Amino acid sequence: MTTMVETMDYDEVVERFDPVLGLEVHVELSTATKMFCGCATTFGAEPNTQVCPTCLGLPGSLPVMNGAAVESAIRIGLALNCQIAPWCRFARKNYFYPDMPKNFQTSQYDEPIAFDGWMDLELPDGETVRVGIERAHMEEDTGKSLHVGGATGRIHGASHSLLDYNRAGVPLIEIVTKPIEGVGARAPEVARAYVTALRDLLRALDVSDVRMDQGSLRCDANVSLRERGVSEFGTRTETKNVNSLRSVERAVRYEMTRQAAVLAGGGEVVQETRHFHEADGSTSPGRVKETAEDYRYFPEPDLVPIAPSEEWIERLRGTLPEKPAERRKRIQQDWQLSDLELRDLLNAGAVEVIASTVDAGATPDEARSWWVSYLAQQANTRGVELAELPISPAQVARVIALVNSGELTNSLAKQVVDGVLAGEGDPDDVVAARGLAVVSDDSALNAAVDEALAAQPDVADKIRGGKVQAAGAIVGAVMKATNNQADAKRVRELILERCS
Repeated sequence: MTTMVETMDYDEVVERFDPVLGLEVHVELSTATKMFCGCATTFGAEPNTQVCPTCLGLPGSLPVMNGAAVESAIRIGLALNCQIAPWCRFARKNYFYPDMPKNFQTSQYDEPIAFDGWMDLELPDGETVRVGIERAHMEEDTGKSLHVGGATGRIHGASHSLLDYNRAGVPLIEIVTKPIEGVGARAPEVARAYVTALRDLLRALDVSDVRMDQGSLRCDANVSLRERGVSEFGTRTETKNVNSLRSVERAVRYEMTRQAAVLAGGGEVVQETRHFHEADGSTSPGRVKETAEDYRYFPEPDLVPIAPSEEWIERLRGTLPEKPAERRKRIQQDWQLSDLELRDLLNAGAVEVIASTVDAGATPDEARSWWVSYLAQQANTRGVELAELPISPAQVARVIALVNSGELTNSLAKQVVDGVLAGEGDPDDVVAARGLAVVSDDSALNAAVDEALAAQPDVADKIRGGKVQAAGAIVGAVMKATNNQADAKRVRELILERCS
């Protein structure tokens, strides 16, 4: 449980204080192997099965750089309008933590591969905000700790901890904004819009699956307040590993109200990391924030510097996809959407998932129907964004294809989607495992029709007498007998044939 702390009314916060944001987004790259070794990066593997002497930090092991990860870093930098360093190198960031088996993280310090860029954000009402990008640098991910026996899942109160090093060494890009100033009351909204736009860009680049629910995209939100009219920044806090778009917005808003209450009461904000709590949207103290000096950075002696040539950079620039904003304009024309319809889809976070579903073979209307109705309901129930649902656009397109081919009814299709969301595999796997395929064998359907007609002779007589609307009762009986796996249209045809 979190301890209740004093907060200030949000309207009063923005009247008295000017918020300044700094957002650090960690992106796991979707390379087949880790940053400095050949271990696989498959999510969800059995603990400690994707490790080797290098990512475990055993004596005598040496790193080898992942070229695909370097290319992804350069493409990300170019897409963010950054300068690409003509020469850069890795550094050792030294600290002890159980999920860092080497006792240091191989990262980049004062020589990032990409720096000084920008990204334009379009807010829901059409206003555009430009966010400066300080740097995008390469590093490796840490392992994962599981704290057992406590009430919160954190180390405090746990009886013991388990360590999984599968994630240790997975390639990461950390993207750091310049201070975001002057957005006032819209600060939480801007934070969410930035992470949303960045996620869409990274997905378009196909460098990461950007699954916030699986930790492949994580945001650290830095927030500080200063009195109106004051130019000097206030003391910041860093809310770590926020893992949904909605939570990014809530974390920034809460920190603004908490810090404002501290300052208004004559106190001082402590520079520290903080934990975000999904249940009530609050944050709680983590640890006093270290400075760069605490990490004792020094150049990594076991890796050569990186010096991308102009030819290499320009070749990678040529691989950049259509920018999401430009793609949305094209989509609006192709789908014949009004500005209001497009804005509604954007606000629902549905444009990119619908577009990807269309790319996978569905029509725009079919894709829209699924994402803004049934799947939107599932997202609301789970409290996540549409794109964070554990179902891919390709899987949704496959469900639609099964309906169009007559192998599934709409009712069965929803059950298949439920199975995919429950982690039971791809749509075809769920159909096979749950036995959800439409009953299309006429002999089996005829037997079910005959049984239903025999059970309701008065209804059968009405149908034979010309009251074809009475067939609905027999259709319902057949559908119940076949667990809704019959094609209702074909059942109706067979009933009318039998009663003609």
